[in-house]
Amino acid sequence: MEWRHLFTVLTPTFNRAHTLERAYRSLCEQTYQDFEWVVIDDGSTDQTRDLVLGWQQEARFPIHYAWQENRHKKAAFNHGVSLAHGELIVALDSDDTLGTNALYDMAQVWHHIPEQERDGFAGVTGLCVRPDGKVVGDMYPSDVFDATALDLTFRYDVRGEKFGCLSTAVLRQFPFPDQIDGFVPESMVWRAIARAGYKHRFVNTVFRVYHDSPDSLSMQGKTSQQHALGLWLLAQDTVVECLPWFRYSPKAFLMAAARYTRFGLHLRASGRRPPPQYPLKGMAARLLVGLMWPAGAALYIRDRLRT
Repeated sequence: MEWRHLFTVLTPTFNRAHTLERAYRSLCEQTYQDFEWVVIDDGSTDQTRDLVLGWQQEARFPIHYAWQENRHKKAAFNHGVSLAHGELIVALDSDDTLGTNALYDMAQVWHHIPEQERDGFAGVTGLCVRPDGKVVGDMYPSDVFDATALDLTFRYDVRGEKFGCLSTAVLRQFPFPDQIDGFVPESMVWRAIARAGYKHRFVNTVFRVYHDSPDSLSMQGKTSQQHALGLWLLAQDTVVECLPWFRYSPKAFLMAAARYTRFGLHLRASGRRPPPQYPLKGMAARLLVGLMWPAGAALYIRDRLRT
């Protein structure tokens, strides 16, 4: 496929006019300019549209704006991926910023992967810092490190918010399940990409400044009852689809099995059912969930008592 740009910076947004300019200004300051900005407005009722249309007239880079009925971030992300003309997608939340050299550094890392090997890579992933310059989460075992997202989590136990660019072609193979209402953890998609064998090139280079706020897109899924379905889906994915990694981190799988019961009970209490296309299958998964059922029930009771 012929790409118009190396990067598509993709920003799903909903009523974030008060923070979106921060993301825009960081794009204006980029030292690398071979990119477009795709803004998917997920049904905003504030001044988002007027802001973006105004920036289209002044920016040195192309800006594409698309509005859709409110369908949550995952549907907006899929929409943006379908419109992208860049080889790599940089998913920049509407409340965050890129470092001045972020796109340049990503391009350098991507082009250092031999061209004949790039089809096996999902993208390049680096680090995030808070506005005070403190790195979020763990650094990687080495400054240049190739692994799948699942290996990174379970085998190497690297935690914390990470950021980079992803192959547009790969993302089109693995869309978010937007038929499911509400929050779906992004890691479900990254894990599916990993199970297909795609690696990331991880580098100890800062790409993103992470601005933490109570209503940020990055914070979605932190409240157990509001986002019970998404958190149940992540637990189901862990105990059913990720068992080959159990030997690296048994505790993580035991806790996921407890969360399967915890959030399943939240769903039942709210009158909802888990999606039938995500069954608890396999003897090992059933044993894990059965073993950890008391812990999951206790966590559910604790949640109820707190509210």
